Amino acid sequence: MPLMMFIDGALFDGSSALPVVSQGPAAGPGPLFGTDRWGRWSIITPVARGVGRFQVMATLQAARAKALGLPVASAKSWGLNRAIYYAAAKRGFKQPPGRAPSRPRGARAVREHHLGDDKGYAVRRKGVVLFTIGGEVQTPEAFRRQIEARFAGTFAEAWKEAQAIIAATPRELLESQDGFFMRVYRPRRDILASQWEERAAEGRPEAEV
Repeated sequence: MPLMMFIDGALFDGSSALPVVSQGPAAGPGPLFGTDRWGRWSIITPVARGVGRFQVMATLQAARAKALGLPVASAKSWGLNRAIYYAAAKRGFKQPPGRAPSRPRGARAVREHHLGDDKGYAVRRKGVVLFTIGGEVQTPEAFRRQIEARFAGTFAEAWKEAQAIIAATPRELLESQDGFFMRVYRPRRDILASQWEERAAEGRPEAEV
């Protein structure tokens, strides 16, 4: 029997084609989905270097969530969750109507969480709201590994810039899933990826460039 996994409630088996995420400048494509060390399907950390659209999405979404009231840990979890969600959706992964989301190991319940008209699925860990997709929880530690580490010590500057962009955005756009994507993220994604990657490249050891 093929192994199964969920992505935002959509069921996939081991015969499904595995999508890849474009990692942007100075970085080749890396796998988004694969198997863990026990052979189960899971969301895995892309291994390629560089700041690309994936990191831009996660950073802007985290800043958006913080501006809409989530604490930083939850906001970063939301940011990584949305980056994974859009990467999967771009490759045709959709949620069948009525399908329940996969519950992460150790979680008592998975609940809907709304950010404006946007919706994700969340669990609580030690009182902190963290978001989940594909049966895995996006933790602040995962955000550091998959997003912040790509900036080679320059993430704090990018984070300030992202928050400034969000602060200048009308609240009605922040509360709109489509409005945020089309009018905040999309016009800036390649510009920010290029600027942030250029700055990050200056901070990397020469052997890594």
